[in-house]
Amino acid sequence: MDYQVFSLPNGIRLLHKSTPSLLSHACIIINAGSRDEKAGKDGLAHFIEHLLFKKTEKRSTNQILNRLELVGGDLNAYTTKEYTCIHASFLNAYLERAIELFQDLVFHSVFPEEELVKEKSVILDEIASYQDQPEEAIQDDFEDLLFAGHALGRNILGTSETVKNLQRPDILNFIESNYNTHEIVVGVLGNYDFKKLCKVFTKLYSHIPENKVSLTRAPVAGYQPQLQRLEKTITQTHCIIGNQAYSIHHKNKTGLLLLNNLLGGTGMSSRLNLQIREKHGIAYTIESNYTAFTDTGIFSIYFGTDAEKSKKAHALVMKELKKLRENKLSAVALHQAKQKFTGLIALGEENRIGLIISMSKSLTDYGKADTLEEIYAKVNAVTSDQVLEIANEIFDPSKLTTLVFEPSDEMALQE
Repeated sequence: MDYQVFSLPNGIRLLHKSTPSLLSHACIIINAGSRDEKAGKDGLAHFIEHLLFKKTEKRSTNQILNRLELVGGDLNAYTTKEYTCIHASFLNAYLERAIELFQDLVFHSVFPEEELVKEKSVILDEIASYQDQPEEAIQDDFEDLLFAGHALGRNILGTSETVKNLQRPDILNFIESNYNTHEIVVGVLGNYDFKKLCKVFTKLYSHIPENKVSLTRAPVAGYQPQLQRLEKTITQTHCIIGNQAYSIHHKNKTGLLLLNNLLGGTGMSSRLNLQIREKHGIAYTIESNYTAFTDTGIFSIYFGTDAEKSKKAHALVMKELKKLRENKLSAVALHQAKQKFTGLIALGEENRIGLIISMSKSLTDYGKADTLEEIYAKVNAVTSDQVLEIANEIFDPSKLTTLVFEPSDEMALQE
């Protein structure tokens, strides 16, 4: 094991991975995201993430923002369907400054009314910005189709209406109901003595009251594939094809990760990129993605192309999926896919902030973080029979949902 874990009586855990660098990276992961919002409170988790940076019991907004930036550090945050994450990069000497700031933001923010008003305006602009980007907006609309009526389908940002209606009591209630201290991990990647690090961590976090509220997430109901076409004031056609997929705990998760990378993942040599972009030259961007949640997942293929080329692009995508459903990967093809995937995983280790966030999430999800060797072993254990099984389950045409954004007639006339 190349990391160490220390737990406080209140449940908050410290994960440390040692690295001989002058630069450190840290994060605090909270197992609470947009799917944990109550109906009508869409965007609340993301709203809270913004407001954590606005004012605490002892710091103003400027003091929060300058706390690390004045010593050359970087501070940021994001919200997902299931997590809230604050992360920072800084010189080794400022470790205590960084993780003390995390503690102050998460446990001592005060959410003043005047900041709620200002931040709502910021988020409304953010929502409008996403709506102006069809390649972004289609992702959110697709998830809404895939998980119709479920919290997982709702936009993380919320809607203009729901954000406008969010109030301070909603914030306090969400934190009390979802910020389980046993589901909070502080991750540190840096050149530190673990015993000394534990002392600093204990000093900063041991006084936090335990909150052992149970995390209850509504299960995903029955899935009904859909085909939807929407006219938009855009110049290109945008398309997403996909299906519900495996959860983080499913035995086929690693196999689908491998298959996704082979089909349309990172790099120019994916099957979709070689066929649709390189061979036929009909899409600048074509990619596939797989996201796993605690109880389900999303597999999707996205492309954008000129309207007159969209049917051909769609047919070529379906042709590639059919090949994977009907033809078992040869030993050579499987070996090459594994080599590429494990190489990309190794390169991902160089993204140090991404690494410590990933390890901290793994500790939350599985109670442990896999070493690189353990990850490689899982990838190498995938068989061609398993890949074929996955392809036939996830790429089954009768189970695929398709969403298309098409240029409106007005835009077509302008062309």
